[in-house]
Amino acid sequence: MLVRSKKWCAVKAWGVKIAVKRGHKRAVVAVARKLAVIMHRMWIDDGAFRISAQEEFSGSPKRGAKRTLAIAS
Repeated sequence: MLVRSKKWCAVKAWGVKIAVKRGHKRAVVAVARKLAVIMHRMWIDDGAFRISAQEEFSGSPKRGAKRTLAIAS
């Protein structure tokens, strides 16, 4: 995502900040781990991924209800 993706999002901006402070290799691992955690939560909650943090989930979810995850920086 740090190298190939041309589109900016919160995760990429977060990774670039880490790359400046800690180095490119650590940033790549950090972004990969963050994406793995997001995908795991999507799998567990059966949720949809939205890249925009502005469309955050509102309200408390009911048991068994589908949730959507948004990236927050």
